[in-house]
Amino acid sequence: MSETITYQYSQPSTLKKSTLTDELFLAKYSEVQKNNAPCFFWGQLTDPYTVARCLLTLSNVVKSSFSLSPFELAMLKDPIVTAGNEKIRFEGFSHCAGVYARVDILGDGHDGEFLDNGTTNVDFNQPMLAALSNIRRSEKVLLSVGRKEVALHREGEKVVERKVPLPTKWIKGLTSVQMFLAGSEKVHSFNRLQALQLFKTIPLGKPKTDYYLITRGGKPMFSPVKSGDAITVGGVHRLKLIEPLLAIADELRVFPHATMQSTTWQIYIGPVRFSLSISRDAWRGFSGEGAALESLIEDVPDNWVESLDNYSYANQEFNPTLLAVNEGLDMQKVDNITGRLSAIGLLGYDLDENNFFYRRLPFKLSRIMSLNPRLKDAEKLLQEGKVQITKQQDDKVEARVEGSGVHHMVVLNGDKAQCTCTWFSKNQGERGICKHILAVKKKLAN
Repeated sequence: MSETITYQYSQPSTLKKSTLTDELFLAKYSEVQKNNAPCFFWGQLTDPYTVARCLLTLSNVVKSSFSLSPFELAMLKDPIVTAGNEKIRFEGFSHCAGVYARVDILGDGHDGEFLDNGTTNVDFNQPMLAALSNIRRSEKVLLSVGRKEVALHREGEKVVERKVPLPTKWIKGLTSVQMFLAGSEKVHSFNRLQALQLFKTIPLGKPKTDYYLITRGGKPMFSPVKSGDAITVGGVHRLKLIEPLLAIADELRVFPHATMQSTTWQIYIGPVRFSLSISRDAWRGFSGEGAALESLIEDVPDNWVESLDNYSYANQEFNPTLLAVNEGLDMQKVDNITGRLSAIGLLGYDLDENNFFYRRLPFKLSRIMSLNPRLKDAEKLLQEGKVQITKQQDDKVEARVEGSGVHHMVVLNGDKAQCTCTWFSKNQGERGICKHILAVKKKLAN
């Protein structure tokens, strides 16, 4: 399977700069065409300096990697931008996909008009980064998200951005990170001084052991010793990516996942919010976590998913609970639909609003299988008749799954699942279920 999906843009994106105002125009492309609006958003940024600082930090996240070689780092990718529901969101992953970052420009952060909602991927090349670095607090910057070119115009100088491929790894990462975000809750809130003091306790170098966010003597700190209600932070050095923003932050909030599979750190700066989510360990990418796999077990008709896609597109958000109540749907069915929409990158999650937001990515429903190889492998096991239920009594099920020269035993007991394969032995279900358990559950569901 190809590691990237390349788009052909009808025209490039541009940033136009004059003595009075700056204009940023972002090109768009989609395999799935709903409306053909030439522009999604057009208006002025109320705090362009803060937006620029956040976008530069986002670019640093995208350029970083914590588990790849220098050769792999050479293939850098660029952020995704979504305009809709009175917000403009820039998103990106580190190249290893173990760090997810998002810049949310909230309602007070812009003064303009949303003509349509839509999503595109944007190139931050060196001239663009230089332009963002030069934005001053007193400047007026106009932002437009649409099909127009992206170039920098200043005193006769013009900078045009390059076209970029969108890695499939990012779509897979978006699936898992949204599920982890949906299972996270706020535990700490720090002011600027507290946040700066906390980050001074990050150890030098790259620690090979877990660190824990604890409170000692009323002060938060990172410690290699776990105590009380400590929050586990694997690869704590990755948090240094957001340290430059703390000097202008109003507040820092910490949202750990229920089982510590990720932690999210949100910085609030006036009308702009910067979110950084880091995976459980520095070597683990969100793209390989398989958090949504169980939501894909039960087959959901494509027309249902397409209808919900259209519903989300029109409302620019997706509330599973409200949908279940209004439409009289079973929550398990809604969870499956949510999983499928997330699996093709159509849903993001906003921790403050405790709700999914719609991300109009250019993907078709048929990509679900190709983006989830474990799901594809489970389907193959079923098609080849390699799954046999050997015992089924009450909530307990035992099955035998034929592997490569070996038979794996799968046991389902209520909400617990076990398998004799290497994947399960190594991860104990923390990175999603293995293909053997997935195949048995799909066989039972059908």
